[in-house]
Amino acid sequence: MGLLQDKLEKYDLPQQFMAMGVYPYFRTIDSHQDTEVLMDGKKVLMFGSNAYTGLTYDRRIIEAAKAATDKYGTGCAGSRLLNGTLDIHVELEKELAEFVGKDEALCFSTGFTVNEGVIPQLTGRNDYIICDDRVHASIVDGRRLSFSTQLKYKHNDMAELEKELQKCAPDAIKLIVVDSVFSMEGDLANLPEIVRLKKKYNASIMVDEAHGLGVFGKQGRGVCDYFGVTEDIDLIMGTFSKSLASIGGFVAGDSSVINWLRHNARSYIFQASNTPAATAAAREALHIIKTEPERQERLWDITNYALKSFREAGFEIGETESPIIPLYVRDTEKTFIVTKMAFDEGIFINPVIPPACAPQDTLVRVALMATHTKEQVDYAVDKLTKCFRELGVVE
Repeated sequence: MGLLQDKLEKYDLPQQFMAMGVYPYFRTIDSHQDTEVLMDGKKVLMFGSNAYTGLTYDRRIIEAAKAATDKYGTGCAGSRLLNGTLDIHVELEKELAEFVGKDEALCFSTGFTVNEGVIPQLTGRNDYIICDDRVHASIVDGRRLSFSTQLKYKHNDMAELEKELQKCAPDAIKLIVVDSVFSMEGDLANLPEIVRLKKKYNASIMVDEAHGLGVFGKQGRGVCDYFGVTEDIDLIMGTFSKSLASIGGFVAGDSSVINWLRHNARSYIFQASNTPAATAAAREALHIIKTEPERQERLWDITNYALKSFREAGFEIGETESPIIPLYVRDTEKTFIVTKMAFDEGIFINPVIPPACAPQDTLVRVALMATHTKEQVDYAVDKLTKCFRELGVVE
């Protein structure tokens, strides 16, 4: 282990920041997820959660999870392929397919393993996978498992995407995989232009709606719906761990493609199926999102208020168009320090450093929920302004 240990110690950035007392990861929460949480007995405003709809402690969802546990038990003890398929798995898949406007859907135990299992099964050795250079790590890992040629284009640069498509053999499969909402920067993929290029070069598109569902589109159907391009998107992927207040994920598309994935996606057929509680929770959350449009309206009210407040306070927040608000620091050490300073002021935010972003683009990520109040946003803007000024990041 000598050489391995030496190399790991040389590049052990977390250890360096632990020694400084500003290590910001794996912080323990002692309460349920909400706009305010308990950490070491201290109340902290939660601005680091992906629970955009604010449903993680909704009693209806909790009761649905309890009822499913009472009926089916705590686990399925097998994969969906074998003994792990429950009727509620199938019912949720049907409802998800209808929700995102596709023929069928397939549920996985995590959102990460959707991309990890689906992407390698869509293309062959003589085909191409083309990705925005800021796609989620699960997309990166999924494409690495493929034998296809891997191509990347600069973030949201449609001219570069076209150049990559021009490199591809005309009769090969050309799969464009992209996030609908980029999870660190909060901006949207240019889906209308990607669809135009798809048609021009006979490509296919898979969209990761992890941060779009529950937020964009009619009844929270996602960015594909928001742009009106659902019919032109071949596969739509989503997660349960954000707006759907649970854990798991799904992919939806044409029946023939979903049937292929059902029998070939390795992270589906070799993975234990999602628990009854998680499945029932996601299903109940979906019902709530569809029947309570005022929840989405509240989310956008507080999002627009926060975007305006951070801009007026002088923060650099980039091109975000979503409840994800990046506050650029552009210095790794200061990013960790300001995260610690914010926590001391009672605000939980997340630091973003490489490999989640480029070294010059480090930031802290503020995420909003429908249940946040304007008073909470005001407090966060005030305290974060103080912290950023102290470090010389904001004037």
